[in-house]
Amino acid sequence: MKSERNMVGVFLDFENLALGFRGKDDSFDVNRVLARLVEKGTIVVKRAYADWKRFPRYSEPLQETAFEMMQIPARGRSGKNSADMRLTVDVMDLCYSKAHIGTFVIVSGDSDFSPLVSKLKENGKYVIGLGMKNSTSDLLRDNCDEFIYYEDLERETPSFDDELDADDLEKELFELLIDSLEALRRENRDVLYASLIKETMKRKRPSFTESYYGFKTFSEILEYAEDRGLLRTERDPGNRTLSVDAFGDELRPKSRRKRGRRGGSKAK
Repeated sequence: MKSERNMVGVFLDFENLALGFRGKDDSFDVNRVLARLVEKGTIVVKRAYADWKRFPRYSEPLQETAFEMMQIPARGRSGKNSADMRLTVDVMDLCYSKAHIGTFVIVSGDSDFSPLVSKLKENGKYVIGLGMKNSTSDLLRDNCDEFIYYEDLERETPSFDDELDADDLEKELFELLIDSLEALRRENRDVLYASLIKETMKRKRPSFTESYYGFKTFSEILEYAEDRGLLRTERDPGNRTLSVDAFGDELRPKSRRKRGRRGGSKAK
């Protein structure tokens, strides 16, 4: 059973984000946000608030990622804080009516949400803030349990040198695996159990299966990655549970053995 903390609600104050992107060449990438937030747990609510007539280019990407598009009339007609008020009401309603949601993500840098953050924490919820560096209030940032800057979400895709001699399918698997391990380290997980790694990979890519990559079990994937020098595993001598002890830069340099894939032939 999943813990309450692993159920996540995401609430996006798009008007505030638009201010942060003003004058920048970059544009808002919702997939970059979700790629980080799925590391926090299972996202069960996604809502975005704005006058979408003003931001038509963002409507489709948000809808494609299953956000509920909450239409808020332009501020000139309805008052400065209409979107803020609607978001606050919705969050508090879910706080009291959906006890299984343990983590609330407020995607905004607006200091007006500080009382909302305090009330959520008062009710035992874990609150994550996410916003732009140049449009985030220190008050909001410091009141959250955790705050993520949008600019810090950009990361390099794990790369592998030519010596690895991996085909495209293997590289796809290894990138997902290493990305998931890095996510668990960001969450300060000291013991990286195989079941936990697989759960993270499934959250990042729900279609993930071992058989697609030519393996029978997840343990075989970890053992094969260890053979290729990407990580180091260990087994608990008592219950034989497999975990990853180190990966990437945590490993000491060592020669990589080129061995055949375990668990069947390559998937086509």
